[in-house]
Amino acid sequence: MTKEKKTQQDKLINAGKEPSVNKNGKVKEADKLDNELLLKKKEKGKRAADLIIANKELLFQKKEKGKRETELRVANYARSLIEASLDPLFTISPAGKITDMNNASVNITGKSRAELLGTDFSDYFTEPDKAHESYKEVFSKGFVADYPLTILDGELTEVLFNGSVYKDDIGNVLGAVVVARVITEQKRIEKELTEAIVFAELATEIAEVAKNKAEKATEIAEDAVKAKQQFLSNMSHEIRTPMNAIIGFTKVVLKTDLSVKQKEYLSAIKISGDALIVLINDILDLAKVDAGKMTFEQTPFKMASSLSAMLQLFETKIQEKNLELVKEYDSRIPEVLIGDPVRLHQIILNLVSNAVKFTTKGKITVSVRLLHEEEEKVIIEFAVKDTGIGISANKIETIFENFQQASSGTSRLYGGTGLGLAIVKQLVESQGGSISVKSKMDEGSTFSFTLSFQKTNEEAELEVGTQEIDNEFKNIKVLVVEDIALNQLLMKTLLDDFGFERDIAANGKLAIEKLNSKSYDIILMDLQMPEMNGFEATEYIRNTLKSNIPIIALTADVTTVDLEKCKAVGMNDYIAKPVDERVLYSKILGLIKKPVIKFLKNKTTEIAESKKERCINMDYLIKRTKSNPVLMAEMISLYLEQTPPLISAMKKSFQEKDWKLLHASVHKMIPSFSIMGIGAGFETIAKKIQEYAQAQLPVDEMHELVSQLEYVCLQACKELEEELITIKNNYK
Repeated sequence: MTKEKKTQQDKLINAGKEPSVNKNGKVKEADKLDNELLLKKKEKGKRAADLIIANKELLFQKKEKGKRETELRVANYARSLIEASLDPLFTISPAGKITDMNNASVNITGKSRAELLGTDFSDYFTEPDKAHESYKEVFSKGFVADYPLTILDGELTEVLFNGSVYKDDIGNVLGAVVVARVITEQKRIEKELTEAIVFAELATEIAEVAKNKAEKATEIAEDAVKAKQQFLSNMSHEIRTPMNAIIGFTKVVLKTDLSVKQKEYLSAIKISGDALIVLINDILDLAKVDAGKMTFEQTPFKMASSLSAMLQLFETKIQEKNLELVKEYDSRIPEVLIGDPVRLHQIILNLVSNAVKFTTKGKITVSVRLLHEEEEKVIIEFAVKDTGIGISANKIETIFENFQQASSGTSRLYGGTGLGLAIVKQLVESQGGSISVKSKMDEGSTFSFTLSFQKTNEEAELEVGTQEIDNEFKNIKVLVVEDIALNQLLMKTLLDDFGFERDIAANGKLAIEKLNSKSYDIILMDLQMPEMNGFEATEYIRNTLKSNIPIIALTADVTTVDLEKCKAVGMNDYIAKPVDERVLYSKILGLIKKPVIKFLKNKTTEIAESKKERCINMDYLIKRTKSNPVLMAEMISLYLEQTPPLISAMKKSFQEKDWKLLHASVHKMIPSFSIMGIGAGFETIAKKIQEYAQAQLPVDEMHELVSQLEYVCLQACKELEEELITIKNNYK
């Protein structure tokens, strides 16, 4: 085989096909072409494979480029977050050199990025050593939190240093990222808060000092009021005691056969005595109003007949002055109303007395009309109109002030103290009413006032007035307990006129001796006596003798304190000296006919009587809260919450003879008495229990007092619950 043929054969073999040759040993032409086609096909497949590889490479490069772009975006985003921070941020090497920072770091240090790179981190703080320790702690512990430092800038910015290390993929520490959180504003607020606390503490101390001063001033004022009350009480007693005899015997003598001159002289004595008593009453009423001690009864009475009887007192004087008295009464007014008829009479008497005093011709008109009616109450307007001298315009505003009269000559010409109208105003406004005056000089004046009264279906109580001697009650036995001889003689004379049997005891001790040996229907008890006074004698009669005999106090002191004390010890009623024989007769018969014992320890009697006499008086609470219903409701709710547990504690401690707890529980009750208008007499009872507990006296001495205090507190709770419902309904 030639060399040329050999080469051709190899090509065919490489093409994957056996060459075919002819007889002469030459390759056939067709086979030659097939081999070339096969070769070209192989070459083409090789180029296709290379192209696939190139495409894969291109896709890989494209993917890598996208990955790098994503990483770049993430890096830029992270950078933007870092730059958005208002707190300085640094990255530092383990050697403490700054490797990167944000704009806040540039701004706060005042240096450029180029100036900061590669410098010591600790050089930018007021305490380099402390800063050095801080980043050392980062690399030793892996982090640090709230490390306090101060940046060395123009403002010496205070920061809290926070940092943590960052590592490579295999855990090698590359450096640390630290953030200096600026706390300048927090420090300012903290400083201001500290200053505010200091000022608040100082203000509290000042307020405490002021409070102590106010309490001391209040205590001084209360002592002054007490001293004033005591003085008025003593004065009242000292003046009324002799006046009782003077006026009383004047009345007795006037009933005897006298000459015209004798009657004239005695009438003058009586008029002078009556004027003096009016003056004393005015002064005492004014003192009670000032001290907040004025109280008002809530009793059923017939207004029409009551006012008619009262106006009869002026008929003689009006006839003497040739005046006309006109009475106008609204028939729509309910026959029986609940209120304080005595205080109403006092108001009308003052106004009518003024009208009579300052009117020389013409008429005086007393009108009473229904102003407004509701389901449970009525509002009535009273007016007293005269045709007298009138009041000047510049005096109208001051006419109701203490010791004020229309002119400087009024007192000289007409007499009087100028207290009457001041007391009238106080009496009206203390009952929630209002008063006004219209007047023209030389034409007359009209005083008008409004008061509200509760409607009722009850019958009116026995009214005090002129009363004929009832022969049916001639055999009444009366024990008079009185130490002053003149008053003893007067009471004998009056009781003899009534046809009553009477015995006299000079003090409480002698009265008890007489009660042990003889029975009586009623006791007339003076309060101020030697050896045993009226209060002590009454307590003994009620608690030791267990007697329910009616007791009427004869008192020259008509201050609220003594009247409450009379009720507290168990007296049924009182009569002020000088004694009015009509009042005395009516009250004796009232108690003999209807022996209602108001202040007995028997609970059944007390509960029945409580329907007529309330334990609470809302006047003080209304005044104290300025009629604020929310505050009133809150105070009443507090009382209702605190009182029942105190009652339980008092009863339990009394049963167990735990005198210390008894004293403490009663002590906590006392402050609420005046707030809720519970009578001062019950406060006296509470203090008496405290005294007994402290002295650890026998249980029998305290049993009745504890029972009475328990009852009045429970009754007060019941009444206050009703008041609370009313208050809440009114301000819903």
